[in-house]
Amino acid sequence: MGRFVAGDAPEVDRLVGTAIASLGESIAAMRIPRLAGVVLGGGYGRGEGGARKLPGGAYALSNDLDFHVVAEDGSTRRELAAIDAALRPLSEEWTRRLGVDVDFCTAKTPWRLRHDSSRLMVQELLHGYADVALGKGESLFAAVPRLEPGDLPGMEAARLLMNRGAGLLLSLEGAPADFVARNINKAALGAGDARLIARGAYMWRAEDRARELDSPLYTAALEWKFRPRQEPVCGWCEARDEWLGAEAELRSLRARELGRRSLREAARWIARRRTLGDPASLGLDPVARTLAGIGPNLKARRPMSAGLRRDWEIFS
Repeated sequence: MGRFVAGDAPEVDRLVGTAIASLGESIAAMRIPRLAGVVLGGGYGRGEGGARKLPGGAYALSNDLDFHVVAEDGSTRRELAAIDAALRPLSEEWTRRLGVDVDFCTAKTPWRLRHDSSRLMVQELLHGYADVALGKGESLFAAVPRLEPGDLPGMEAARLLMNRGAGLLLSLEGAPADFVARNINKAALGAGDARLIARGAYMWRAEDRARELDSPLYTAALEWKFRPRQEPVCGWCEARDEWLGAEAELRSLRARELGRRSLREAARWIARRRTLGDPASLGLDPVARTLAGIGPNLKARRPMSAGLRRDWEIFS
């Protein structure tokens, strides 16, 4: 296993290393006000990135490069927006050069990361990243609490299922075959990860999760993620059924958490959606509300309505 790529694909590992070194130099030279640092997260940051085998036998990048941008505490919205705007041309340039999406996440302050520290995305970042520019992660993230994997809230399993279910529904809308295959694979992995979160048994390393689940489909989906191919890991209906099983387990094990209501969540829904929506769902976490709409569509193999899609886009 290389530093960035799962398995043996040294040419792809070198490509990622060269790219982030060049990006780091470019970002440092820009001297962007209020920018504290940039790190590579996602699969490549954790050393779990994929490599796609080309017809000639060589390997190429198969996943997006996800860069996390940290601003200085106290940065205003205007200053955060200026950081995002300054990095956008680099994103576009390197997307062209590498042939995969090179994404700089919206700039966040350490305060924002602390506030969101229960999110799976933040915790996975803390447990696997590569320094790219300016401040190192050990200082950028020093004040962000690190959770034990078993302490992840059930709402993170709900968020995962919401996003993976939406991907399956989007694949019904005449999407290209590679989009469909990727979202089938993401759904198979997401269902397994959601089960582990619901059980309080999540693990930071993907291979550890595969051993814990002991699921042939999850193991096959993980292998597909590391070395994607044209054919999907399973059929759409099989991935859908795995998703539905995971949602049922989540609702059984974390019913109280998913059913919790508060004025804060009601206000968040109204502020973002400009409507009360279904009064019976008022006060529920917007992720739980959106998840409840996705399941019936999956069962009926029915694409998302415009309203449900908007809910997902806002609260994903």
